[in-house]
Amino acid sequence: MLLRFDGEVPTEAWAGLTLFLPIAVVVTVTGHAVAGVYSGVLRFASILEARQILVAQLGVMAVLVTVVWATGRPVPLSIPIVATVLSCGLAGTIRFWSRLLRWREANGSGHDGERLVVIGAGEVGVSLAKDIQLHHSARLVGFVDDEPRLRGLRLLGVKVRGGIDDLADIIEETAATRAVLAISQAEPELVRRVANLCGDLGTGLSIVPPASELLGRQVSLQDVRDIEIADLLGRAQVDTDLATVKDLIRGKRVLITGGGGSIGSELARQVASFAPAKLTLVDHDETHLFDAAAPLPRSVGQRLADIRDRASLLRVMEEERPEIVFHAAALKHVPILESHPVQAVYTNVLGTRNVVQCAEEVGTERLVFISTDKAVRPSSVMGTTKLTGEHLVLGRSSSMTVCAVRFGNVLGSRGSVVPTFVRQIRAGGPVTITDARMTRYFMSIPEAVRLVLHAAALSEGGEIFMLDMGEPVRILDLAKRMIQLSGQRPGADVEIRVTAIRPGEKLAEELHSPDEQQHATSHPSIVRLDPVAVAPGVLQSAVTLIERAAADQDSQSAREALALVLQARHAVVGDREADTEMEGAQTWR
Repeated sequence: MLLRFDGEVPTEAWAGLTLFLPIAVVVTVTGHAVAGVYSGVLRFASILEARQILVAQLGVMAVLVTVVWATGRPVPLSIPIVATVLSCGLAGTIRFWSRLLRWREANGSGHDGERLVVIGAGEVGVSLAKDIQLHHSARLVGFVDDEPRLRGLRLLGVKVRGGIDDLADIIEETAATRAVLAISQAEPELVRRVANLCGDLGTGLSIVPPASELLGRQVSLQDVRDIEIADLLGRAQVDTDLATVKDLIRGKRVLITGGGGSIGSELARQVASFAPAKLTLVDHDETHLFDAAAPLPRSVGQRLADIRDRASLLRVMEEERPEIVFHAAALKHVPILESHPVQAVYTNVLGTRNVVQCAEEVGTERLVFISTDKAVRPSSVMGTTKLTGEHLVLGRSSSMTVCAVRFGNVLGSRGSVVPTFVRQIRAGGPVTITDARMTRYFMSIPEAVRLVLHAAALSEGGEIFMLDMGEPVRILDLAKRMIQLSGQRPGADVEIRVTAIRPGEKLAEELHSPDEQQHATSHPSIVRLDPVAVAPGVLQSAVTLIERAAADQDSQSAREALALVLQARHAVVGDREADTEMEGAQTWR
């Protein structure tokens, strides 16, 4: 009223206001209540609350203008309009005052928490920044982004200070204590680049996990984790559409051998998410079996059985009646199995035969054999037993759909190179490698299992599926990166010692032999191979000799029986592959 009359309000106008004011209060309170303005929590006020206030006030203004017009204008029509503007401002101030105070605290100079630079000013980075400001969990001192149009602009009141090439200057200028890489599906080359910059500056580096791990929710600072060796490998992790896998698993009875192992337990976790009718884990180690089943639904079955014991395995199969079997049970450590060939053939050959035969007897529809790149032109006992396992699985003629899935090393599996290096680094070194030239393929366990499941869904029977493992990684480079991740310097703080190549090891692994024809599949990271078949009679003779050698605990006979499998394969593929394989075989015969 004072604004309308420039401070000189006529007496009759005050009388009209007395009549209008109670109506205005009732209409305003009712309008705000209907619009939900009073239902929000002040500290979480957002654009939704601002929209509610605006909608409520526009509705109130429309009603009040109508009332003023209908009652003979007890106050000027401009009064409800001006009142609407003032009410919006007042309601907004009340709603957003607490957020403004928290924002000032989070960005004020007196904040004692970590000073963060967020690399990536896209949706992920902005979502992370909102969480930081909302929970006052750290002080955000700047964004870093290579998009030129964003340079110098402010997002949520925080300046985009430059690109990644400017990161060193930005960290020095802002006194940042940690950088957070908030770029969805960041390429390994970018991760390595940022990691090297932060390592040189002594600044901590964290990373936002991929969208597949966030399960569709907004990222928060609690999701941010320290950078891991998988983030630095020379391959981008592959996402896969699991709709076909869901169709394969849903409503089926599934059994996993080796369910307590690294691959088997991850298979169990992922299979359980696809609503099988029944999931059963089989393992001979009670501790591993218990640990694998602990995070899974209570309906998951646990069967303590050894695949070497055919009678015990058949009893499990008859009771569970699996429709799908994933055979992941195996002995895998190359140097140990070089010294224990009898144990290798017991599990990897005779155990595999037991799994296949028992699955056939109970009417299993589909069997997937987890193989390895070490089965390609093998130079070790372990590799030859897995190659023999492939032939046993793929060489049978039955109504059961069978396939083998072949891939390289997985990160973090028990006894593998990564946990070994971690243990050596924590002990202060030395980190030991057997040859500076040695390379290996690496893939994360969850990614490998996703692709195994997809390959299982693609199988029509009798195939070997090869997973795209990316580029091979030098073990020496892996050791250096892991030492750097620990905040130490390779060679200076932690020694890297080259020992000697161990029996059965190769300098480089292969994923297929020259005589295995490759075919593309519907998945870009899965290749179908035509297996090289060996004469069934020769294979059966070799298995009979293996069985006899195992019963007699005769290591030399076990080696000679495995050599028969290679000889049978050589008779099919010819001299080109034979020379390479036999050269390796001579090292363990």
